[in-house]
Amino acid sequence: MKDRDSLLTPRARDLRTNATKQENHLWYDYLHSYPVRFFRQFIIGEYITDFCCRNAKVVVELDGQHHREQDQIEYDAERDAYLRGRGYEVLRFSNHEVDTQFREVCDAIDRVIRERPINLQ
Repeated sequence: MKDRDSLLTPRARDLRTNATKQENHLWYDYLHSYPVRFFRQFIIGEYITDFCCRNAKVVVELDGQHHREQDQIEYDAERDAYLRGRGYEVLRFSNHEVDTQFREVCDAIDRVIRERPINLQ
């Protein structure tokens, strides 16, 4: 586990530092002050998630253009299956949705969080 952490932790830190415009928008304008705590670039197993609410076991992913390529579609499906296998609900939104339908994205996240059991441990 130490090897994984020594590789993923610096990468997660770099992803936080170099977040996309859409990630920053969702974080600073909604998730960072959400009543149930979210983490940015949170490591689960061998994966780094864009946003994770551990208490509700919800992962939010923002997808850029490269997520439309076949190899990325397959990778995302494998990754989502891994996360779901650990009890996480995975929500995916395109960067375009964050840019053009921000309120709807926030409402969808809120709706899913409210439907999930919250573990406050």
